[in-house]
Amino acid sequence: MDNCIFCRIARGDIPSATVYEDGDFRVILDMNQKMKGHMLVIPKEHYENLFELPEDLAAKAMILSKRVAHAAKEALHPQGLNLLQNNGEVAGQSVMHFHVHICPRMAGDDTFPAWGEAAISAEETEEIRESIHKEVNDEAAENPAE
Repeated sequence: MDNCIFCRIARGDIPSATVYEDGDFRVILDMNQKMKGHMLVIPKEHYENLFELPEDLAAKAMILSKRVAHAAKEALHPQGLNLLQNNGEVAGQSVMHFHVHICPRMAGDDTFPAWGEAAISAEETEEIRESIHKEVNDEAAENPAE
């Protein structure tokens, strides 16, 4: 897409601090790093979110994220690491192009948003579990993993 900033970065139209590139992905240091070594794994093809991403690329994105996270661990010696992937504006996605954040963490770097707690009853929890269980099993029956 011509107006998607991540498509333009992935194509090389916009300069980036690229740490890795292959035929499917470009991994860059985020232009607005939230912490030292904050990177983005960006597919070169445009997919708005995880739901549009083909399964083979989703698998490759996770494998690549692990490889890059390990490299960050060796190079930067963080005390922890977050992998983050947002889908939809309400979930924090600000660029509507699938991407994975790799966030090396150090003690005291409180730049990452904390999660609150939702008050969900045991009954609601069971209803949620049942409905997701049904959907995931229906999906698995229609599209078995290879």
